[in-house]
Amino acid sequence: MLTMDDFVKEDDPILRKVALEVPLPASDEDKRILASLMEYVQNSQLHDIAAIYGLRAGIGLAAPQVNVSKRMIAVHLKEKDDQLYSYALFNPKLISHSVEKAYLTTGEGCLSVNRPVSGYVPRYARITVVGTDLEGKSVQLRLKGTAAICFQHEIDHLNGIMFYDHINQDDPYTVPENSIAVVR
Repeated sequence: MLTMDDFVKEDDPILRKVALEVPLPASDEDKRILASLMEYVQNSQLHDIAAIYGLRAGIGLAAPQVNVSKRMIAVHLKEKDDQLYSYALFNPKLISHSVEKAYLTTGEGCLSVNRPVSGYVPRYARITVVGTDLEGKSVQLRLKGTAAICFQHEIDHLNGIMFYDHINQDDPYTVPENSIAVVR
């Protein structure tokens, strides 16, 4: 089981590298790593387990955050309408997006960043993502709201981009042009 000890910190060079594609069909080792990413995000949201193991709560995780430079992400979150988005994907790719932007009113955080970072992070309001799940099936997802923001955050990790790279450095609370606020 992954714990906070397995996470690299924001100054680790692996977080600035473009991660490698995972050869498909995935090896047993790559499946094990991807399953462990999902296990972490699920466990981190269970108060009792998180307290026992000292897990910081998270809704998404990318392999580079645990020192594996491969294109793998796990997302586990419930939207306000109780719709569950729970996906572990190899080689996720954003294939289309809206012109309209969105941002979380609370800002974003990251399990590899152990400090508060203030500001709005402009993201696409609606996206389509493709990838391959643990069973080797192709997945296509049309996303909006927190789910769209989370997937973009995790895919950014695969491209060596940190969430705070998107924040306006001169005025962190600048509302992105042509955007909607997402309340979590």
